[in-house]
Amino acid sequence: MVELKTTESIDAMRAAGRVVGRALGAVRAAADVGVSLRELDTVAREVLRAAGAGSPFLGYRPRFAPVPFPAVVCASVNDAIVHGIPDDYRLRDGDLVSIDCGATLDGWAGDAAVSFTVGRARPADLALIATAERALAAGIAAAVPGNRIGDIAHAIGSIGRAAGYGIPDGFGGHGIGREMHEDPGVPNEGPPGRGMKLRPGMVLAIEPMLVAGGTDDYLTDGDGWTLRTVDGSRAAHAEHTVAITAAGPRILTLA
Repeated sequence: MVELKTTESIDAMRAAGRVVGRALGAVRAAADVGVSLRELDTVAREVLRAAGAGSPFLGYRPRFAPVPFPAVVCASVNDAIVHGIPDDYRLRDGDLVSIDCGATLDGWAGDAAVSFTVGRARPADLALIATAERALAAGIAAAVPGNRIGDIAHAIGSIGRAAGYGIPDGFGGHGIGREMHEDPGVPNEGPPGRGMKLRPGMVLAIEPMLVAGGTDDYLTDGDGWTLRTVDGSRAAHAEHTVAITAAGPRILTLA
């Protein structure tokens, strides 16, 4: 079931989303050569704590997971697509890092992700990240009343495929509200004009994931969480929580 949020509820989600944006900004600022992923998780935890917010990631355990998620951010490096668990790995010059973060505040959730490079960037990595961001922007632009979920999926997928990138099969965005994952699902590829019609009050987490090697396949690490590219190529992830309103899409997770 899809819950249509009131203007007041969307404003409350904006407060949670602002915390997410601040946390991602703080993590990105702290990311440097020699900094561990666990230290980046600590940075995000402090932002959440200072805001009086909780984490929808910490302790989250979907059906596929062998253990609850142990952190407040997903930290995915280089060939890790999504769901990377922050550990003692220390960032190296040229790493491509994707950070996914959520927050809960006053009963409402926000969810967003950003990809960036550390140290000297590879031009190919910058192009991959820029394409993921363009795909996200296109998906957001399609999130207007009267369109359908397939219009968002088509906007994202068209940009990713035109650049020659892979789109991990079966993963995409989702509805969000009082829970981090709600209906409907939001694929990153599909035919336009299909799926649920978009209505004011719907709130979606739109999140393109692109793979440089062009394949849609992935592998799951032994930790049961981290998804990796099958060919070792790099991946990028971009995400915002977006409210559909009569005035157009409203991004809720800007800092």
